[in-house]
Amino acid sequence: MNIYQVKDLPKNKIIEFFKMHWGSPEMVISSGIYDCSALDGFAVLNEEDKIIGLITYIIKNTECEIISLDSTEEGKGIGTSLVQEVENFAEKKNCRIVKLITTNDNLLALKFYQKRGFILSKIIHNAVEEARKVKPEIPLIGNDGIPIRDEIELIKVLN
Repeated sequence: MNIYQVKDLPKNKIIEFFKMHWGSPEMVISSGIYDCSALDGFAVLNEEDKIIGLITYIIKNTECEIISLDSTEEGKGIGTSLVQEVENFAEKKNCRIVKLITTNDNLLALKFYQKRGFILSKIIHNAVEEARKVKPEIPLIGNDGIPIRDEIELIKVLN
């Protein structure tokens, strides 16, 4: 599996990926408003040079925050490889923790990250209501018919 730095890929390819998977490159979460197409990250491409996995992150002091993670081919280790790439990079930058925020309806993400050593650290009640004030296209109902209301922060302490 070849992993590339996002900065080495054409920007329009990154923007199109986010438009397809998120509606736009803009991510609104309680830690901030981000243009994911402008963030550092890593990507996995298939044989046709199509992005099949993409992770973005920011580093603030000794914390690395994963802002987005998408894999178009589940169960092939793409997401795991991308998370490990960010963890390795964060360790090199002397980060103590990697953290991320997901929504209460994203049970697949909660399962995925916990299986990889992340723990639940905080629930931010009604955070998505606040995010909708900036990005009204965030749906009211999410995965499995679950109302999207809260954000859940997960963290992983690095060695």
